[in-house]
Amino acid sequence: MPGSLIREQLDHLQQLMTDQPFVVLTGAGISTSSGIPDYRDNQGVRRGRQPMMYQEFLSAPESRRRYWARAMLGWPRVRQAQPNVAHEALASLQRSQQISGLITQNVDTLHDQAGSHDVIELHGSLHRVLCLDCGKRSERDSIQQLMEAQNPYLAGVDAVQAPDGDTLLDAAFEARFQVPHCPHCAGERMKPDVVFFGENVAQVTAAKAMAAVEKAAGLLVVGSSLMAYSAFRLCRAVADQGKPLIAINLGKTRADELLDLKIEASCERLLPLLVQHLSS
Repeated sequence: MPGSLIREQLDHLQQLMTDQPFVVLTGAGISTSSGIPDYRDNQGVRRGRQPMMYQEFLSAPESRRRYWARAMLGWPRVRQAQPNVAHEALASLQRSQQISGLITQNVDTLHDQAGSHDVIELHGSLHRVLCLDCGKRSERDSIQQLMEAQNPYLAGVDAVQAPDGDTLLDAAFEARFQVPHCPHCAGERMKPDVVFFGENVAQVTAAKAMAAVEKAAGLLVVGSSLMAYSAFRLCRAVADQGKPLIAINLGKTRADELLDLKIEASCERLLPLLVQHLSS
């Protein structure tokens, strides 16, 4: 994208955001440069295989065994991921009260690590594990240590990283896997504290996100195709309220027809420039 057009669009965005803080909604595109793969290409088409559905995860022990075997190998990269300049730019804008809040579809906690606060996690966090039997939560690191101790045969196995801490693991490695049991009740129905495909966002979380959008002067979408309805509904609400809806995203979004402005450039390039513009 020509530099002159970028400057023109940034000037427009600066005018919209000056003295009227927007809420920001982020998606997988903000974390790809931190080494976490995204689900969709620039046309919004899902990459690779279908992710495990919630109903499949609940249906059989074999499904949970397959999920956790792959996830055990995928966790280290998620755990070691570091915020990039885009996460840091949003934290800076929040500190200076130039954005009113932050909603994310991501489950990597990189916004928190960058210094953002009160982040609304639409889809939960991989850093927690929820027991579906007793309802208690555990830190993922402690469950990871348990899995590694119970499944030493997977030590050193190299698997290709997939979105949300998943991996592409040969099925031959899954049959022997020992699924973790809850340290609180010994139940075996443990799941990451995230919203699976086919699962609904918790009502309290959805309501909190909608309230943040309704209070804000506008919505800035960063790095999201908005194909998930939980995110798209927020955009539609902003459009229905007649407030500005802006996107910084490479490629197609579900809300393209609703957008007042779309900047097709990488968020790690654009957001630091936006910080400079708003502070000048």
